[in-house]
Amino acid sequence: MQPICANSTQPGGAVCLIRVSGNDAISITNRLFRSKRNKDLTLMAGYTVHLGEIVDVDGTVIDESLVIVYHAPRSYTGEEATEIMCHGSAFIVQRIIELLIAQGCRLARPGEFTERAFMNGKMDLSQAEAVADLIASSNAASHRLAMSQMRGGFSKELGRLRSQLLEMTSLLELEIDFSEEDVEFADRQQLLTLAEDIHHVIGRLIESFRTGNAIKNGVPVAIIGPTNVGKSTLLNRLLHEDKAIVSDIHGTTRDTIEDTISIQGITFRFIDTAGIRQSDDTIEQMGIERTWKKAQDAEIVLVVSDNESTTVDETLLKGKTVIKVFNKADIVNYPTLPSTSNTIAISAKQGTNIDRLEQMLVEATQIHQVEDSDIIVTNVRHVEALQKAYDAITKVKQQISEGISGDIISLDLHACIDALAEIVGGVTCEDTLHAIFSRFCVGK
Repeated sequence: MQPICANSTQPGGAVCLIRVSGNDAISITNRLFRSKRNKDLTLMAGYTVHLGEIVDVDGTVIDESLVIVYHAPRSYTGEEATEIMCHGSAFIVQRIIELLIAQGCRLARPGEFTERAFMNGKMDLSQAEAVADLIASSNAASHRLAMSQMRGGFSKELGRLRSQLLEMTSLLELEIDFSEEDVEFADRQQLLTLAEDIHHVIGRLIESFRTGNAIKNGVPVAIIGPTNVGKSTLLNRLLHEDKAIVSDIHGTTRDTIEDTISIQGITFRFIDTAGIRQSDDTIEQMGIERTWKKAQDAEIVLVVSDNESTTVDETLLKGKTVIKVFNKADIVNYPTLPSTSNTIAISAKQGTNIDRLEQMLVEATQIHQVEDSDIIVTNVRHVEALQKAYDAITKVKQQISEGISGDIISLDLHACIDALAEIVGGVTCEDTLHAIFSRFCVGK
């Protein structure tokens, strides 16, 4: 396969790493490299580091560099590869890449190194996608999930399901071979029990996407309530910056204001909304409509008020985690405030009980209960494939219960297997692969 090369580090840094992978990657690098100890890189063992100079065709020294040698298949891509560590000057990096291309390399496409790793069996598709998630991880929780998936935790779970499905399919298809003798090799009750177990596991994986998506993209938290109760002040306090305009004038916030912050390793997306009140102002009414839309889209809703009687219609928040926040505790006395897990009195202005509110937010996500061994789905493509598998295994359960013939059941079992295979790349078309890896950065 034609060798590829690319800068794998962000521009502007003190040091740069240039990757080369493919046929003759070592010999191509060797032609540009002058070892301090007159070593021939093609004769060096894998995983060895060598100091020398990258030289131009006329012998001009471009830079003093380190080169790491990898022999196939023991490299990231599974191919012959090198990594050139040079200084981060844009001129140096560009010149080295030009020299590599002149020697037969081409510039790598986004994600092509990881795509080659997948094609060469170094990882399955779900693990390859986890590489992108790892690079993009912005908090401890998303990093932990990406690492778990990259190490194959999700793949092992899918492999276990696949083995069970194949066992069911083989028994049913054996019956087809002996259809004239009317023999049943598969005990229908055992098949139903196994199908129910698979159905439960796939359903649990689908449900985990709610948590996984929140970890990966941030937990959306809508701050709603009447006008002038301190919603914008609360947003500014939570974000530790003056993001929203604060004023005593009613209806100051007419549109949503969003920003993110990490609390105890969990990313929250806070959304300040227009105050809810009766208004004839067309623009303010549009802002209030957006308030309810954001509340419906949020996982957690902070309902802010400044006295016990001021509130909003919480029947519209059914199914949401609601935390009632009684603000302005520095000037308002709340003598009958109930002491519950979803009620708190704070002063956004003074910062009173903000730390406790943050703890309540963390507990409301239930993300802190996720263990390293838990299998959590974070990818939309994966959950769509799981839904197809879930629908197929649901049909299988129904068909077994109704005594449908094994050849019909076997068709839906294969549909379930194929849907799971889409996740790890078993039946993934070339266009899908390019769409997945094109989202990666160049050099990865």
